[in-house]
Amino acid sequence: MSGDVLRTVRHFFEANKPVAAICHGVQILTAAGVLEGKECTIYPAVSPEVKRAGGKWVDVPVDKAYVHGNLVTAPA
Repeated sequence: MSGDVLRTVRHFFEANKPVAAICHGVQILTAAGVLEGKECTIYPAVSPEVKRAGGKWVDVPVDKAYVHGNLVTAPA
């Protein structure tokens, strides 16, 4: 819950810079409040958190990644 980390994440989204998150790493994005309207994939147990943050969880195989705009995510 580092303020510096959350500010950095917000900066990357605001500047449309690439962001990648794997497995539970998406929880940092939910804490930063940047998933509204974004699609991502993550470890399935985290999908309710993504939905509460306004994002959409996309189910993909564990050996694949999902790209939505500047966001690249993977479940494992």
